[in-house]
Amino acid sequence: MEPRPPLSKRHYPWLKVKLPHGEKYFELKQLVREKRLHTVCESASCPNIGECWNQKTATFMILGDVCTRSCGFCDVKTGRPLGLDREEPARVAEAVKTLGLKHAVITSVNRDELPDGGAAIWAATIRQVKALNPECTVEALIPDFEGLEASLLTVLEAKPDILAHNTETVPRLYRTVRPQAKYPRSLELLRRAKKQGFVTKSGLMVGLGEEWEELLQVMRDLSAVHCDILTIGQYLQPSRQHLPVLRIYIPEEFQQLRQEGLASGFRHVEAGPLVRSSYHAGEQKASTGLFTS
Repeated sequence: MEPRPPLSKRHYPWLKVKLPHGEKYFELKQLVREKRLHTVCESASCPNIGECWNQKTATFMILGDVCTRSCGFCDVKTGRPLGLDREEPARVAEAVKTLGLKHAVITSVNRDELPDGGAAIWAATIRQVKALNPECTVEALIPDFEGLEASLLTVLEAKPDILAHNTETVPRLYRTVRPQAKYPRSLELLRRAKKQGFVTKSGLMVGLGEEWEELLQVMRDLSAVHCDILTIGQYLQPSRQHLPVLRIYIPEEFQQLRQEGLASGFRHVEAGPLVRSSYHAGEQKASTGLFTS
């Protein structure tokens, strides 16, 4: 694949988004502040924040807003987190109720300094969201817990409706994109979750220097562990300190990737320039045919 010219919204109009605005956007922003919560929408500088928040959808980020890892693509703060907020699960559950969500997406920073990687807080959050919102399904976008099966089982015992974990990129690029992660470990996590009978989901970014055939191989690898849902989106550099964008994919290429993914056996593939793991997550859930309501 030949590289395209440097990133410019003038050259690539499909990457343009409106600045966040609107009454519902500011209502959700106030709710997040009042509940002392974090969202990956803000912490990771998601381009879809205006659209999603105006639809009263957000991805809650638990275990604080400081990550123990330093991924080259991510805008979440890196450092050593201080303590645990044991009241956070209850506040997330209350926020889901206030918003009246039918599908809640929850993610977290990595907390590698904790013996369980934060799995106990994860489980408490899922249980409390479900207890207070019995009609709401829960999608858990979890870290790899450094491969600790006990931590994964702790989360699974709380019965999330979808267990998501992103591979993010092709294995060749892990050293620069996800230096503290391991590609086989991510696949094994998804395999274990599927073996326990859970609906599974993963996500990929493009534009970091991967080859087309490498993307197809990741699809095959994910299909081999029976992953149900795949998201594919364009990587956009959050700041000059992050990895550069090496290639801009055009909308037609995302359509081609979607078709390749469906041919690989995924129940649903969401692919597009601004697609992120939790973008239109409720619609993704419905399209699998695995949920009756």
